[in-house]
Amino acid sequence: MTNAKWYFDFISPFAYLQLGRFLQLPTDLDVTPVPVVFGAILKHWGQLGPAEIPPKRRFVYRFFQWNADRLGIPFAIPPLHPFNPLPALRLCVAAGGQIEHTRAVFDIIYGKGIQPDGPNGVQAIADALGISDPEAAMSDTSVKDILRSNTEAAIADGAFGVPTFVVEGEVFWGGDATDMMLSFLDNPSLFETAEMKRISDMPMGLTRTR
Repeated sequence: MTNAKWYFDFISPFAYLQLGRFLQLPTDLDVTPVPVVFGAILKHWGQLGPAEIPPKRRFVYRFFQWNADRLGIPFAIPPLHPFNPLPALRLCVAAGGQIEHTRAVFDIIYGKGIQPDGPNGVQAIADALGISDPEAAMSDTSVKDILRSNTEAAIADGAFGVPTFVVEGEVFWGGDATDMMLSFLDNPSLFETAEMKRISDMPMGLTRTR
C-alpha cells in the first residue's frame, strides 16, 4: 500500500469535486483525509484566497459548476461563499475525521447546497455525523488542537492550498493535479529527470515588493 495524506478544507469546492473522483484512485492507495484551516495556510504564505480577487471569483465559480457537470457530480454551492468553515471542520474532527465523515459534510454543503455556518447548516451537519450536542463538540479544546496541529502539519509538508495530496513527500495541489499524482504513482522517478530537477530548483528571476 502507498500512503497519502489529503489536506482539505470544506470551504473549497475543488476539494469536493476531487473527493468525487476518489473511487477512480488505485485500490492500493491508502488515503488519510486531514481537515485543515485554509485561511491559516493562506496567511502563512502571504496569499489571497481565490474568491478575494473579483475576476478570479467569477471564473472559479463558473469553473466549479462546469467541472461538476462534466464529471457528473451533483453540485449546489451554498447561497453565501466564502463562508466560515470552522463549524464544519470542528464537527468533522469531533466525529472522527474519517473519509465517511468527510463525505457526509461535503454532501451537506455542496451536494445539497446548505449554508454550513448558519444554525440550520450546523444542525444538518451534526445530524449527518450523529453528534447530539454540536455546540459542545465545536468548543472542545481537543478538537481545536487537532485542527491546529493538522494545519501546521500541512504547512510543514509544503501545502499552500487545498485540496492537496502529499505522497512520498511530493505535493500535488488541486483537483487538476489528480492525474499528475497518478502518473507519479505509476512512475516514482517522474521528478528525477534532468529537466524536472532543473525547474524544481530554478532561482527567482524577478521578485515583487509587497
